[in-house]
Amino acid sequence: MNKKIILIAIILGAVTFFTACNEDDPIAKPEVTILELGQGDSHGNDHIAIVGGDVHIEAEIIAEGKINIVQVRIHPEGEHEEESDHEHEEWEIDTTYTKFSGLIDPVFHEHIDIDISAEPGDYHFDIVVTDMLGYQSSAEAELEIILPNDAVAPEINVLSAPSNNQTFNNGESISISGTVSDDKALGGMYIGLVREDQNLSDAEIDATNTITILHTHDFDSYTLHNFSSSITVGAAQDNNITPKDITGDIAWQSGNYYILVKCKDAFGGNRTFSEHYPITINY
Repeated sequence: MNKKIILIAIILGAVTFFTACNEDDPIAKPEVTILELGQGDSHGNDHIAIVGGDVHIEAEIIAEGKINIVQVRIHPEGEHEEESDHEHEEWEIDTTYTKFSGLIDPVFHEHIDIDISAEPGDYHFDIVVTDMLGYQSSAEAELEIILPNDAVAPEINVLSAPSNNQTFNNGESISISGTVSDDKALGGMYIGLVREDQNLSDAEIDATNTITILHTHDFDSYTLHNFSSSITVGAAQDNNITPKDITGDIAWQSGNYYILVKCKDAFGGNRTFSEHYPITINY
């Protein structure tokens, strides 16, 4: 009988000991491993993404204490250099995901859009996992954001313009309207009123040597813009981004002029020129 009591006591003591040990074992911190980081599923883990595209992220997470939140951060490293005509802006991401809350071992698979104004260069990426107990772990990597290849020039579609050789007198308005578009992103457009005797090539025409009817880098959308602008014969200033005086070499005078619409894309430096719209000014 005593032997049975002793055996039972030993068994109960062992159970108590192991239970206590298990209760004392801490829950492990979350583990996170970056599996893929790149410009899409087809590019896997190249750590490269494209301005205007998206970055594909896949990570393995193990969280014994169950996930509370997952945070993804992308921010620029060092100084970036301008590499195109597009107006770049500082771009960074700090996004918190709650849809994985309560899970222990999900596969994190997300795509984050890269703004088309993002500056190309080197970026730092990290993913931070916080569990329900407040334990936190992270993984980090380098990410390069590059400009897209762009061999397609913008399109200009003039919908309304003066009739051929139409005459405009002092005080009358010259108007033009239409659309410009690009397959990736518009970079800038210019509409100039040019004297025939200036003998300028289309590429030479800009805000410094002609009367500006319209000059803009702000568009309805990255890929399509509706434009409409006019200028009055005899106006003291033109419609440049910062209006300039219509004096000196571009001063109003009677003679033969033409209107030219120019447009460039944001990447690749592709430019498109409209046909000439000839008019006569009687000043």
